[in-house]
Amino acid sequence: MTAAQRERAALVATMSEIGPDSPTLCEGWTTRDLAAHLVVRERRLDAAPGIAIPLLAGYTEKVQRQTASSTDWDVLVDKISSGPPLLSPFKLFDAVANMDEMFIHHEDVRRAQADWEPRTLDPDTIAALRRPVGMMARLTMGKVPAHVTLMTPDGETVAAVGNGPELIVTGDIGELTLFVAGRDEARLTFSDAQAAQAVRAARRGL
Repeated sequence: MTAAQRERAALVATMSEIGPDSPTLCEGWTTRDLAAHLVVRERRLDAAPGIAIPLLAGYTEKVQRQTASSTDWDVLVDKISSGPPLLSPFKLFDAVANMDEMFIHHEDVRRAQADWEPRTLDPDTIAALRRPVGMMARLTMGKVPAHVTLMTPDGETVAAVGNGPELIVTGDIGELTLFVAGRDEARLTFSDAQAAQAVRAARRGL
């Protein structure tokens, strides 16, 4: 089982435990809405492009609302659990295309609940999250008003992006992944509070 598959299973277990009406970090979305998003992304090739292309977003949102309202909760969760269908491009590239998706949305569910704590990630998960952080940072923070260095607590530089005042963001790989994806709930330390606020306001979310 790949790290992406294990993270998918963990997300499904958390969703099953807390049910369809719990909050998430995705503004305006319950766990049912988030489940519908994941199902549409992997199973509706006609609607999935609107997740990334603003011009097509209206149709995607319509399909997602229909999916959320017309599909039984257990069916939604089962579809997520079973993974991408055979003809989906996400099937072929599951280990790469779905690792961040499953991790970020799992934390969207976990961290919207009371008394959450960061998880201790296994080495395979850390390695799978480590690889795409730089690419994600360039996508979401390429135009932020600071030169941002993402660093682990042991001093490893994970990525550097942007122009302007120096900002060092320090945290574990999972926390850096969430920060790059636009989640303010990541537990990190910042070398400059004012620059951090400006970067948070300017970055793109995923």
